[in-house]
This record gives sequence, C-alpha cells and structure tokens, in this order.
Amino acid sequence: MNRTILILLAIILFALGSPAQSAENQPAAQEQAIPGNRPLYTLDELYKITLERSEQIRISEEDLFIAEREKDKAMSAFLPKLSAFGDYTRYSEEKLSTTPDFSFALQPKTSASWGFRLDQSLSLGGREITAFQISKKGIESSRYNLNATREDYLLGVSVSFYDVLKTNKAVEIAKANVERLTKHRDAARTRLKVGEVTKTALLRAEAELSGAQSELIRGENNLSLAKAVLARKVGINEQYDIEESKVESKTASDYALRPLDSLKNEAYAERSELKSLELQKKISEEQVRFARGAYWPTLSVEGVYLGMDQDPSSPFLNKESVYGVLRLNFPFFEGGLRRAEVREAEARKRQSELLYEDLKKTVNIDVENAYLELKTQSGILKSLEDQLTFAGDNYNAVSKQFEFGLANSIDIMDANTLLVTSERQLTDARYNYQLSILKLKRATGTLFKTVVNEAY
Repeated sequence: MNRTILILLAIILFALGSPAQSAENQPAAQEQAIPGNRPLYTLDELYKITLERSEQIRISEEDLFIAEREKDKAMSAFLPKLSAFGDYTRYSEEKLSTTPDFSFALQPKTSASWGFRLDQSLSLGGREITAFQISKKGIESSRYNLNATREDYLLGVSVSFYDVLKTNKAVEIAKANVERLTKHRDAARTRLKVGEVTKTALLRAEAELSGAQSELIRGENNLSLAKAVLARKVGINEQYDIEESKVESKTASDYALRPLDSLKNEAYAERSELKSLELQKKISEEQVRFARGAYWPTLSVEGVYLGMDQDPSSPFLNKESVYGVLRLNFPFFEGGLRRAEVREAEARKRQSELLYEDLKKTVNIDVENAYLELKTQSGILKSLEDQLTFAGDNYNAVSKQFEFGLANSIDIMDANTLLVTSERQLTDARYNYQLSILKLKRATGTLFKTVVNEAY
C-alpha cells in the first residue's frame, strides 16, 4: 500500500514538472523579453534605410520620372495625330427652292457631319528635333540632381548619426563624473565628521555634484532629441540603438596624404552638381536654337474623311468625301514675340554659364575646407589623447592626496574639471575626425558611390 502511494506521488510530481509545462512557460518568457529588444543599426544600415524611405530622395526621383515623361511628350511631336469629329445642327425653319420641274432644300431641318482627320505639323527650322534633344539632356541632368540630393541627404544622416554618438558619449562622461563626485562628496563628509576638513569642502562637493547631475539630465534629454532627429531623417518609427562604425585608417590617411589639387580635380570630374550644370549649359544653347526656329515656317499635312447627311436631303449633297491639305504657315510679324523669346533664351544661356563658373569656385572652397578640417582633426587627436591620459593621472594623484590630507577640495575639483573637459574634447575630436572623412567624400562627389559600393 505504501509503495503504491509513493508511486502515485512520483507520477504527480513528474507531471507537474514535465517539459511540456516548461515549454508552455517558455513562450511567455520570450514574449516578455521581445518588447525590450531594440534594433541596433550601423551607419551603413541607416544609409540603406534612408535611400529607401527618405521623402526628399523620393521627390527627386519623381523629378527624374517627370523628365522622362518630358521626353515622351517631345517624341509625340514626330508622330501624326488622328482625331474624329462630328456635329449635328437643327435649324429654326426649312427653306426650299422650287422650280417648275423639281424643288430642293436650301436650308434643311437638320444636318449632320462626321469624319476622321489625320494631320502632322513640322517646323522647317527643326524645332521638334531640338526639343527632343533638350528632353534627353534634361533626363541626364535630373539623374545628376538625384545623385546630388542623395549625397546631401546621406551627409545629413551622417551628421545626425555622429551627433547621437557624441551626446551618448557625453551622457557616459556625465555619469562617470557623477560617480566620481559622489565618491568625493562621501569622502568629504567622512573627513568632516573626523574634523579633517571644514564644512566648506563638503558644500563645494555638494554643489559640484548637483551641477554634474543637472548636466547628466541635460545630456540625456539632448540624447533623446538627437535620436529623434536621426529617426526623422532616416524614417525609423520604433525605438532603436546605434552602433559605432569603424573607419578604416588607411582610407583616412589616403585622403590626408593626397595633394589638394588632386582632390579638386576629382571633385570637378565627380560632383553631380557640376555635371548637371554642364548639361544645363548645353540645354540653354539648344533652347536658343529652339527659339530661333520660330522664324522658320511651319509645314502641315492633313488627310480628312468627311461624311454628311441632312433632312430633307438635297440632290446636290455630297454625302462622302476624302481630301488632303498641304499648308505652309509663315508668320511675318508677331509683335516682337519671337525676338523677345530669342533674347530671353540667350540671357538664360549666359546665366547657366555664370552659375557653372560660380559653382566651380564653391566646389573648390568646399574641397579645401573639408581637406583642412580632416588634417586638423587628424593632427589634434594625438594631442587630445595625451591630454586625457595626463588629466586622468592627475585626477588619480590629486584624489590620493586628498585622502591623505595633502590636497584640498578646490584641487580635486580642478582636476575633475580638467578630466571631464579632456574626455569631451577627445570624444568630439574622434567623431569629428570620422565625420570629416565623409565630408571630404561629399565635397569630392564620391560619397554616394562609396556607399553604394560598400552596401551592394
């Protein structure tokens, strides 16, 4: 009997702790863990999302689509137009002409006509061909403008990305500062109890700690704002985290060691804005030719099928006819319209040339500015790294001296301020250095090409 009871108890305990029940509890645990998980993005991953979701880039893509439709419109000028027509007329009264032999209707009660017309009109000055050439160049120009928009937007995403990294690092520095000042406040409170320091040392430590805590709160709010700005630019709706991308030092050194003139020549050859304006110069030349084509006559050819009916019918009514028309239109005077259009096109041509030269100068400054910024950030990194090492050693030494009564509160506050400043400066310099590489790629017009090659 006892053995049977023990067996039953063992079966019950085994059922309660069976793997089936553990398996039932496991999904619940997973469901609780899933909401806490945040996607982690690198800069390259954010680039991919940006190119797919950015409204500004999609607007530029629509501009390219519109330019392609402009080509279709220009192509339609070479094709004849087929149209159908018809009309029905009802008169107020019927008028007849009567002779001794017969009578016929001068004005019927109703009449109707219908037919088809095939017509084609071409300018002898070749305006249709010129318009078609302009539309093809317009597509190329829109494509370059799209690349320029992509590069500008990718650089904006890069700036926001490194702003998030900077503010995140600033929050970490602020937290470490709060921890150090808390330990110092506790140490000052302990030494005050034993009479080794005055109350002013504790008050100074409390004041510094309060200031550090307010900086931490400000930094956390700035981090939330920076992440919101980055999410807006990229098109992310959920909570997320970012991962710092590694910048190849070889790539950076290649840019830093290249001659400035070489980088400028690369920019002249690669910048999409320059390519677009160069096409705009050619388009403006074509537009002058298009405007001058208005001085040439227009040749039109028509083929018409015409059917007619009326009630009462007239014996002289031609119920069906087919005819062709060859028309030459040569306007001699239009109030100065053609001359004004030609002069306007010539002015736009001069504008495009001036815009191109102005942009070349701007690109020149952009490249030089980005190049010098890269060299500056590269040069100060080593100095700031040494400064941070010295500031850390100084703070540790002053802390030890304060513990043994060899330094006062002002000394340790100064050492802590130097340490915090050094950490912030080094952080800004590191991220500015990485960002300056991307700015130089944007200035030379190779940023989008680099992103595409690395991503795909």
